[in-house]
Order: sequence, then C-alpha cells, then structure tokens
Amino acid sequence: MQIAANTVAAFHYTLTDDDGKVVDSSAGGEPLTYLHGKGQIVPGLEKQMEGKGVGDRFVAHVSAAEGYGEYAPEMAQVVPRSAFQGIDDIQPGMQFQANGPQGVFNVMVTKVEGDEVHVDANHPLAGKALHFDIEVTDVRTASDEELSHGHVHGAGGHHH
Repeated sequence: MQIAANTVAAFHYTLTDDDGKVVDSSAGGEPLTYLHGKGQIVPGLEKQMEGKGVGDRFVAHVSAAEGYGEYAPEMAQVVPRSAFQGIDDIQPGMQFQANGPQGVFNVMVTKVEGDEVHVDANHPLAGKALHFDIEVTDVRTASDEELSHGHVHGAGGHHH
C-alpha cells in the first residue's frame, strides 16, 4: 500500500538544519504516525510522503515556505517586564502563552534587557530549510472513526 489521502502512515525520521545539525529525531523511540492529507505534518514533507510505501527510505528537503513558514519580523516584539506578572526570573528560551486578536498563541523569550523582554511568536524553525532522513515503517487505510475525528487512533496515535 502507498501513502495517499486517508491513509495512516508511520515513519522514523531525523531532521537536520542546513549545517547538518540534528534538530529532532525519532531514533530510539516510536515512529511518528499521522493521517495523510490532514495537514498534521509540514506541507513540504507531506507532499514528498505521497506515494511512498513500507520500507521506503529517502531524503526530503523542505523549503522554509513549505515547512514552518518564512520568518515574520513583525512577530518579534519588545514588551515590558510588567507584562509577566508573578514571574520574577525571566530568561531567554522560556515560553509563554499570549492573547491576541486571533486568540492564544505561544511566544519565546529571546532576550531580556532591564525592564524590556524581547519575545518572538515565530516557530523556532520558521525561515529555515528542513532536511529529513525518512524511513516509512507502516501504511494502512484509516478507519472511519479516524477519518471522522481527523486524527490517528491506537498505537502511535491518539487515544480517547
């Protein structure tokens, strides 16, 4: 069986950046399982998974635009320390939730200067090309329940 819309696919991966540094990997753990065609993995990788089958190994290069998007400078802001009520020690790398016109979103602290805190709402991999080493480990037809819920159930997926 090949990966196509409404199939459940499982794969092991190692994600590296342009410098070859490992960013993430499923090595030593469970493969990543997803419902193909539902946008559960970055678009550029999902396109390259199409038509692959169990045992296929390949390298997928994904542009920033087809990965986590281009870096948007307007999503990086400086906010007053007073916006972090009840938090005395704010450090770079800390993540917080913020409220905006489109609802709740995540921000990461990138720098602290006196009473100013620099935060960035871009995904940490925004603006970066992604390089995946992939090994497809399973492909199966999605169940009616998985299709109606929009996600995988059972091993490697979501449980109710």
